[in-house]
Amino acid sequence: MQATELGQLPWLAPTLGAFFAWGLAQGLVKKYIGEVSAASFCLYYAIANAVVNVAFWAIQDAPPAFAPEGQQFAFWGLLAYVLDGIAWIFYYQSLTYGPISIVGTLSAAYPALTVIFARSFLGEDLTLTQGFGVAAVLIGCLALAWSPPDSKTATNGRWKILAGIALVIWGVSGTLIRYAYSFPSAHEANLALFIAIGGLVTLGAYGVLKGALHSASRTEWLRSVGPMSTMALGSLLVAIAYKHGPASIVTPLAGAYPVVTLAFAWAVLKERPARLQWGGIALVLVGMVLTTAVT
Repeated sequence: MQATELGQLPWLAPTLGAFFAWGLAQGLVKKYIGEVSAASFCLYYAIANAVVNVAFWAIQDAPPAFAPEGQQFAFWGLLAYVLDGIAWIFYYQSLTYGPISIVGTLSAAYPALTVIFARSFLGEDLTLTQGFGVAAVLIGCLALAWSPPDSKTATNGRWKILAGIALVIWGVSGTLIRYAYSFPSAHEANLALFIAIGGLVTLGAYGVLKGALHSASRTEWLRSVGPMSTMALGSLLVAIAYKHGPASIVTPLAGAYPVVTLAFAWAVLKERPARLQWGGIALVLVGMVLTTAVT
């Protein structure tokens, strides 16, 4: 069968939507709120996630989120997004101690763990062509995340542990989202509600405890609306994509969003990617074609 219509790949549209939303969000973050503290970023993201996802949940005709027949879906869905929030916290802690050029590259490898976990625990199988496509996307993501070494040096080796923990947790989280959909009464609107709850109890609590609620200025709050709302929309779209598509494809494709971020930086911020990053873009685009091949 030739995939000539998006309807034959129902996961593709929301995955590409997340790809563009996350990429644009990172560009907007860099333009408008790139200098905010990690605590403020976490708080803004938690609030945006809550607003966007609760709004989506409210307009859908979903079954009761915590009904007895949907308890397993609720448990695994909530766990997945609590873990996602914890991973973000570990990631920002690792940036405190380590060079961003290395931490960012390491974090970009989390889709590889999702592919491994999905194959090992969910029994997902890819065609040879799709396997090559996933590999191309993963390698491309690592190339895109690379940046020349800056003046900051690691103060100790703690960042390696923190970044490694974030990497593993993100890989587990993506796998659990897909796993949650295998249970009765699974519904993407209720998963959106779990995104909101998971973000508030982790990122939101972290931001409040670190004083972000009182330190942020009104201007900073206003400037965060666009970037954080767009980022939250990406999270919602990828959650929808997991309902219809394999985690071993959805995660690498959505995670290739630095392609869009680099395009934004090139067009708006007048930045120029390095040759290695251009190569990463090419690999991601080739990988996208291969992973969407249907036989």
